[in-house]
Amino acid sequence: MKDIIVIKCGGSILSRLSETFFSSIKELQKTCDVVIVHGGGPEIDAMLKKLGIAVHKKAGLRVTTAEVLEVVQMQLCGTVNKNLVATCSAYGLQAVGLSGCDGNLLIAEPVEELGFVGEVEGVNRKLIHHLLQQGFVPIIAPIGMKDGQLYNINGDTAAAAVAAALQARQLLFVTDVPGILYQNRLVREAEETYVLELIEAGVITGGMIPKVQAALAALNCVDEVIIINGLQNFIDEAGYITGTKIIKKVGVK
Repeated sequence: MKDIIVIKCGGSILSRLSETFFSSIKELQKTCDVVIVHGGGPEIDAMLKKLGIAVHKKAGLRVTTAEVLEVVQMQLCGTVNKNLVATCSAYGLQAVGLSGCDGNLLIAEPVEELGFVGEVEGVNRKLIHHLLQQGFVPIIAPIGMKDGQLYNINGDTAAAAVAAALQARQLLFVTDVPGILYQNRLVREAEETYVLELIEAGVITGGMIPKVQAALAALNCVDEVIIINGLQNFIDEAGYITGTKIIKKVGVK
């Protein structure tokens, strides 16, 4: 059985993914199986605004009423998921789009104070493994289900839960920069304490902060998280993934 790599693509980067990004996935498939989990926050916010539905968040997480859930489901399971499947197909990748409610893929545990929001309680590994064995790239929208009720699940935590359940070798977070930069140089590997120091020192700023925080949180589920650039090839000539690798071990390179 091949090693598995899980890739998390946030909604803000999906429409800008480069041809070389998909070429890198094809390169990965020579030695690994690939699973993609995607978000879709910008698309959801745009549709909510269009429909005149207010957006409310607590600690950065979307409060999901029944009305909001309909829009979340429509965007994540519909437009965003199928557009990504179509893009993969255009670049020669066999992809299957799924939501977490298909085949009980993601079993949700409700987070009551956020409405119809859930955390991942269980993952249907057999379904994912079956698709991988057939040569497909599963593309998962983070909508979970419990007792027939759908729940909105944060894409970062969903990706981490899927990676943990599959015992993935690595979890990749896709951004629009090469990784963490310090004094104009790429930090190739860092342990979590050092990353927190860079945030405190103001080296890591702006939109990179939530991405790094998501990567750090994922270390509770996986041993290695790599922040990669979705706008270019992320496999070097030696076949290694380029970016910033964040690990639990002590040390920085």
